[in-house]
Amino acid sequence: MSLAAPKLDDRHFQDIVDEAKKLIPRYHKDWTDHNVSDPGVTLIELFAWMTDMILYRMNKIPDRHYVKFLELLGMTLREPEPARVNVTFWLTASPETPLVIPAGTEVATTQTESEPPIIFTVDSDFRARPPDLRMVATRKVSDTGDHFEEHNTKRVQAGFEGFAIFSQIPEVDDALYLGFQNDLSHHILGLTLECSQGSGAGIDPNQPPYVLEALVDSLEDTWQPCDVDIDTTRGLNTSGVIRIHLPELEQAIINFQDLHWVRIRNRQVTSAEQALGMRPYQSPPRIEKLEVGVWGGTTYATHAQYLDNEYVGQSDGSAGQRFQLQAPPILTRKPNETLLLQQEDGTSEVWMEVPDFAESKATDKHYTLESITGEIRFGPAIRQRDGTMKLYGAIPPRSANLFFRRYRHGGGEIGNVQPGALNTLKTSIPYISRVNNRWWATGGLDAESLDDLVERAPALLRSRDRAVTEADFEFLAMEALPAKIGRIRCLQPRPSEGRVAPGQVYVLVIPRVRDPRAYIPANDLEPEPEDIRLLTEYLDDRRLLTTRLDVRPPAYHWVSVRVRVRAQEGVAENNVRRQIVARLNEFLNPLVGGTEGKGWPFGRHLFPSDVYQSMQGMPGLMFVRSVEIFSARQDGRAQGPAQESIEVVSHGVIASGLHTVEFV
Repeated sequence: MSLAAPKLDDRHFQDIVDEAKKLIPRYHKDWTDHNVSDPGVTLIELFAWMTDMILYRMNKIPDRHYVKFLELLGMTLREPEPARVNVTFWLTASPETPLVIPAGTEVATTQTESEPPIIFTVDSDFRARPPDLRMVATRKVSDTGDHFEEHNTKRVQAGFEGFAIFSQIPEVDDALYLGFQNDLSHHILGLTLECSQGSGAGIDPNQPPYVLEALVDSLEDTWQPCDVDIDTTRGLNTSGVIRIHLPELEQAIINFQDLHWVRIRNRQVTSAEQALGMRPYQSPPRIEKLEVGVWGGTTYATHAQYLDNEYVGQSDGSAGQRFQLQAPPILTRKPNETLLLQQEDGTSEVWMEVPDFAESKATDKHYTLESITGEIRFGPAIRQRDGTMKLYGAIPPRSANLFFRRYRHGGGEIGNVQPGALNTLKTSIPYISRVNNRWWATGGLDAESLDDLVERAPALLRSRDRAVTEADFEFLAMEALPAKIGRIRCLQPRPSEGRVAPGQVYVLVIPRVRDPRAYIPANDLEPEPEDIRLLTEYLDDRRLLTTRLDVRPPAYHWVSVRVRVRAQEGVAENNVRRQIVARLNEFLNPLVGGTEGKGWPFGRHLFPSDVYQSMQGMPGLMFVRSVEIFSARQDGRAQGPAQESIEVVSHGVIASGLHTVEFV
């Protein structure tokens, strides 16, 4: 139970007015009109209001003491977290030489009269390389095995050699392979094709049954479908252009060639796609000429702006000096973002940022930087018991000029912009036609408030930056990646509970998603490998020596629900259907689901009665006739018969699939 902070004076405005009115007969017996219209009462209320303001300020003193206590313990507010997103740059033409999009390139949202632009900065150089096509081959599937047929690359590009890219009767997994000598990861690859008119017969040109894929894992033979930017070939039946966004490529040996691979593969047409009009090839498309080019690329950008070589001020040679940066709050510093001291003789030296001066010696060139306020502090001089002065950190020489070489400012939830919002190039780069973000920006968090710090302080004092208990692991994990983790759960199974190694600890991570109350695709619930690596390293430095640490996502149990309901008279069934689906997506949810709205409890089984309970009191719904729950695949579709319950393992949670609403 928390301790209540005492009020130094608990009187309010009306209490002061009433107290003053009671004193009137003692000091002025002839004053008998105490109505609010009396000028004297008006003056009483005026002074009562002023006194109430003074008391309010005085009662804030305990809060100030709390803040100073937190500062004494070295606790500071977290700076804002910047959002990140992949930004795609389109070129005006395919370059003949490498084109560099440099780090620091700024892109922004559209500026309006009422809203300033939201600016993102490219994190690292992106080099758009002209493609070096080394191999063109067709793979034809047959009963005797796959057969590769290699074509002369130069003749194909010159238009001297035409060929059919699939078998005479196209088979599933027939493919055209393109092998590149250079790495074209995250490039926009353009294929200019001259195709025989109508050679790929039997298909709907608007729904071609092929997929463009790139090899991303040679060990597992994993091919990832590429996002298609444009395809004007009408199923390879007419001359046109195909442009695709390539993922991270991996070099591999195919048909005795060690290259980076992209392919056009003839795929299986499902029954659902056939119902929508997609049909397989009856004869193979024929390519007469193939040219390749690069039309842009995609790279990461962060919601931040850089300020370089900002003049901070001039030292007066005293201890404990303070200076102010111009654009707080300041984002987390990188290794090259430091303070530079320039002396009168022209020499320069780099000073190092430290969290505090507790371990700083008199010769250490240290400073601290408060991220929220942008205040730079140098080490103080403290008088010792014997009367001497001890320096905690060196003092900048008198008349020395201070420059901050580089820092970033920005961040916050405002940076979580929607797809297509970043459409303005603020840095001039030749041959760039347009810029855009094809996904939501994620990871932006506002600066921590004082109330949040007050809530975080007890856990910080309890753990002392060491992970021992389950609560310690969960708290420190959130400290490590607050913008990436939506929910964390630590399990420390006992050896008596099963065949578990002593000291085994499982940290289950559910990533933060943009809209946790909506349907969440399976891919969005898988944490990024880089985040898992960073979290593992962070916790590994803070665990006990005998602890075995395993950081992973939980076991998701996908659930699809079919309900039969009756809508109230006069209420549109489509509206009721949307409400029911939205409620089920929110209730069967690993982040905000369950009866408490804190995420489906780990290890909690699901029963039809839970679904009944979640739909009680829904507006427009007359009654629920029946509820059926099914296990679902990762794509959300139900599989198998209806079940009486969905059993969940101790390290698992329920995740919402696709639901069906029927009206009776």
